[in-house]
Amino acid sequence: MIGIPCLEWCRYLNKRTVWRDLLAGFTGAIIVLPQGIAFALIAGLPPEIGLYTAMIVPFVAALFQSSRHVVAGPTTAVSIVLFGILSTMAEPMTESYIQLALVLTFLVGIFQLILGLIKMGFVVNFVSMSVVVGFTAGAGLLIIAKQMRHLLDIQMPRGLSFVEIIQYIITHITETHIMPFILGMSTILFALLLKRISPKIPYLLLAMIFGALVNYFIQGETHGVKTLPSIDRIWPTFSVPDLSIQNIRLLSAGAITVGIISLIQTASVAKAIALKSHQHVLINREFVSQGIAHMVGSFFRCYVGAGSFTRSGLNYQMGAATPLSAMLASVFLLLILLLVSDAISIIPIPAMAGIIMLVGYELIDVEKIRLILRSSRKESIVLALTFFATLLFKQIDYAIYIGVIASLIFYLRRTAMPRIVILVKDEDNPEGCTSIERCAKRENPHYRIVRIDGSIYFGAVDHLTKELEKLSHDPQKHLILDCKGVNFIDITGAEFLISERDLWRSKGGDLYLCNLKKTVRQFMKKGSFVEQFGMENLFHTCREAIDYVEQKLAKT
Repeated sequence: MIGIPCLEWCRYLNKRTVWRDLLAGFTGAIIVLPQGIAFALIAGLPPEIGLYTAMIVPFVAALFQSSRHVVAGPTTAVSIVLFGILSTMAEPMTESYIQLALVLTFLVGIFQLILGLIKMGFVVNFVSMSVVVGFTAGAGLLIIAKQMRHLLDIQMPRGLSFVEIIQYIITHITETHIMPFILGMSTILFALLLKRISPKIPYLLLAMIFGALVNYFIQGETHGVKTLPSIDRIWPTFSVPDLSIQNIRLLSAGAITVGIISLIQTASVAKAIALKSHQHVLINREFVSQGIAHMVGSFFRCYVGAGSFTRSGLNYQMGAATPLSAMLASVFLLLILLLVSDAISIIPIPAMAGIIMLVGYELIDVEKIRLILRSSRKESIVLALTFFATLLFKQIDYAIYIGVIASLIFYLRRTAMPRIVILVKDEDNPEGCTSIERCAKRENPHYRIVRIDGSIYFGAVDHLTKELEKLSHDPQKHLILDCKGVNFIDITGAEFLISERDLWRSKGGDLYLCNLKKTVRQFMKKGSFVEQFGMENLFHTCREAIDYVEQKLAKT
């Protein structure tokens, strides 16, 4: 598992593929420059931390990942969750805050590496799409609200929830400084104009340059417009995170939350692009690559990243052939910074706030929200719970827990109430029986056929007992259970079937099982439940069970 997958894709390198990777890498470096700065500010970290993350994390991840197109690095969702966790422990932008971020990143790396090594890639499946869509939409609004303080140049306390931010802005709107507001809004409008002309234009980068030029010509500093702090070090220096017992205890729970969010996003990106590229992606290897990248990155002042939807999608569209494109993007980013690092300090904060607000707006996936609202009431509830929890709680990682718990409750409720379908004998059907809803035939007065659509396990036994009890009051003394829809059975479920058989025998009839799947039959054999239930009461098909019962009735 920890082999070097880059040795596998190196075989595909030639003049043609290297050229494609070069073009994709250069484009990716231009795109990630404003994003790295913006995402770091969202996370409460200095701009250079975001740029270090955009260089180191994707470079290391590319050596171990299975996907040829996923580009890791700083992302919005992870940044805002990290800020929500750390901002209650230290003042953002301070060295103590940065140290906590580095320790959290190292712990996230260990957590992700362990999950990948023990092949726990399936855990991301427990976080439904509704949770992700609801959380990212809420996070998008929260990002927009938090940046209003820079757009309006209002002194606002940190750590406020969405509602508290809105209330504060309304009560302090008269403190707005007009020049920062005009500068920020003009940057937003310019970016939207560029995007409308062509989505392929690096509109965020050009808008950032536009904001800096406008600020220069209007002499914004004389009007109170603040600029980003300068980058002291272009090269990410080696430093060991403060892995004290106190910090590990303080950040362990948060590391699990951030790590899961990072893995969900990475897995989603990898799967989405694999559908288009027809490449087989190993999710557990993606976990390993993210884990190693974060562990290494934490020693070079990087914070937690994930697979980026924007940069990975662009990487694929640009024709990248191998993960070399992500590594080249890191190199190009470093070269660009060597040339323009001094220029970063002239970028006005209101213009950067406008860019971050656009990033937040793009997190709100209106089409998926509409799809969920149209398709499922339960998924809509999960989406709404996650969305409003993101906006109402100061600890926004709670929103993930609430969404996941709500999803599991609905799932368990659905599996705990298997559907009971009444069947009738049908000679025209190869299986020997048909749903009574699909034909005009009547039930046999002496036996009844029922199909169970769902697993027979401890959570479903109570529901099944009540449903079959209703049938036991009918005149039929024999019951045939069609188990074609039963994928799983546990000990409680097997004992329930034996108990039901005894009940039907007590009224002068019997209980029969048919269409048992191989795994279910094997389980019952291993636990000696077949012997207890009676081999003579088990049939391969519904037709065999019906014939047996009818012959038995004919003899009486």
